[in-house]
Amino acid sequence: MRIADFHVTPIAIADPPLLNAAGLHAPYALRAIVEVVSDDNIYGVSESPGGADVLADLEAVRALVVGRDPFALNKIAQDIETHFGDATSGDRQYMRTTIHSRRAARVFGAVEVACLDLIGKAIGQPVCNLLGGKVRDRVPFSAYLFYKYEGAGGQLGFATDLGATGWDAARQAAALTPAGIVAQAQAMCRAFGFKSLKLKGGVFPPHIEVDTIFALRQAFGPNTPLRLDPNAVWSVETAIRYGKQLEGALEYFEDPTRGQAGMAQVAQAVNIPLATNMCTTSFDDIPGSVRLGSEHIILSDHHFWGGLRASMELARICRVFGRGLSMHSNSHLGISLRAMAHLAAAAPNLTYACDTHYPWQREEVIVGGRLQFDDGDLIIGDEPGLGVELDRAMLARLHENYVQCGLTGRDDEAEMQKVQPGWKFMHTRW
Repeated sequence: MRIADFHVTPIAIADPPLLNAAGLHAPYALRAIVEVVSDDNIYGVSESPGGADVLADLEAVRALVVGRDPFALNKIAQDIETHFGDATSGDRQYMRTTIHSRRAARVFGAVEVACLDLIGKAIGQPVCNLLGGKVRDRVPFSAYLFYKYEGAGGQLGFATDLGATGWDAARQAAALTPAGIVAQAQAMCRAFGFKSLKLKGGVFPPHIEVDTIFALRQAFGPNTPLRLDPNAVWSVETAIRYGKQLEGALEYFEDPTRGQAGMAQVAQAVNIPLATNMCTTSFDDIPGSVRLGSEHIILSDHHFWGGLRASMELARICRVFGRGLSMHSNSHLGISLRAMAHLAAAAPNLTYACDTHYPWQREEVIVGGRLQFDDGDLIIGDEPGLGVELDRAMLARLHENYVQCGLTGRDDEAEMQKVQPGWKFMHTRW
């Protein structure tokens, strides 16, 4: 079997005006749908973060993918790494510590997932079996809460549903106060069955976000795990001050401050497990993490760690060095969600509920429409590959969204300036 064709389709999906430390989500989030097609006309699919730079990188490796054996993933990875290394330097030791190696990981991750989906379909096995087999059939996810402005995202033929109820109404409502976040959380949990809650912070002064956590604790009781993610815009001193107030209230404290050294200071001073998806984000970061003790939990992301098999390697490293493991999320559709779930089903020590933005999106690009959570979990069966097929009509529609929306990348600062002129991102805001 050989890869006969390679397709990259940029799409745009409606995204609500969610607030974060970098600013505001645009009305559309950009994704890329990647397909590899075999010479016997079987296709595998993956989903990647989008934007012009991602598309250019994916198109740049077309010749390294077409004509290859999809089982030869190690050699494909090596060739992609060499391609991006040769783009600026012949020194591979240097390249392993630069942004170019991360570009290679991102691109190969998209290619690898599509190849694993293709292989799984060809041999009649789910992707989790290609990673060593399931250790769990159900993968729990966490409610992902955001301070937000009013609106549901999307401006190309979509209108706010004035008659919406339940989660649909909550997804459109403004949530700028602790009470608003509690209402959002209650609606999301009723709709999806989530059993743990994560608040995206770094938006308002820390005391407001701490008050929000305690409002959630009061509303949901002592047995619901809570997480707070200030996106690293608190100083070490602020993180310690408010972290001490949050002791006993959080399951984990995600990236309260910037960098491994700062995180290590907070970890030593505050009795809450620290999690990261910002200070330890590649294999090159692991030695510093271990030396400094910068976090207790690493939030993996197969899109940026180099795919599903690399993420299984990360799981083993976490086990060796006593790190917990969970999963980071971005605005995504069902292809990414299924890939995340297959990884979580196969990784023995991925024991925390995974993040997902999925409730915030309303469109879907797979046959059968949106995936359904069962009491907060995704159930992983024995369907071949990822267990999804592309809805070609929806793919065309979402590609047209991409063409019409005019976005070429994510810029939360520029979007925020439309609401608050002059607003600037600050690496340390409080």
